[in-house]
Amino acid sequence: MDTIEAIEARRSVRAFLPNPIKQDTLETILAAAARTPSWANTQPWETFVLSGDAVAELRAAFQEAHEQRQPGRPELDPPKHWTDYCKAGTADLREAQKRDCGEDFKSFGRQNQALFDAPAIIYPCMDKALGHWSLYDLGAYAQTLMLAAQDFGIDSIAAYTLTIFPEIVHRVAKIPDNLEVTIGLALGYADPARGLNRLQSPRRSLDESVRWVD
Repeated sequence: MDTIEAIEARRSVRAFLPNPIKQDTLETILAAAARTPSWANTQPWETFVLSGDAVAELRAAFQEAHEQRQPGRPELDPPKHWTDYCKAGTADLREAQKRDCGEDFKSFGRQNQALFDAPAIIYPCMDKALGHWSLYDLGAYAQTLMLAAQDFGIDSIAAYTLTIFPEIVHRVAKIPDNLEVTIGLALGYADPARGLNRLQSPRRSLDESVRWVD
């Protein structure tokens, strides 16, 4: 699979099969992600990989927190305001969910709470002393990791919902307090029987999002 094929094949999967990912495959994916460029080669990512019993413990703790209606308090603040074109993209996504997913559309919330039933969850973290440029590097790292996974036929989703109970994440993943939980990546093999995985989210056209300057 070449780079363009991987980019076009990757999509956000919200229902995974229970099949585990081989350890050596994960190591190859993480080694590829480590090639991500960063400002002055600072490589700010500190990565925590959960699988097996650790994922089961994390999932159970998240589901209990949801059942108790605990408020989500992610360490990385969400935007306080969305621009009009961001709001339009979200509206388009909701229409696509209803169009593509059928009755399975109703299970979006449950799948979020179950961490998408993913067999592996990866948390790229960074030191709380760092700033926006390091966060940019971390985003590039996450994308490289997901594209490397796609090369092995491993699906993924980068999800805010994986970060909303950071105290649980720190405890289960054994993440030190000086590190910030910025994003969670769920990896695994898409369940082809689930309507949620038929979702094809729309994208803005180049005419809308690109300005050419000669």
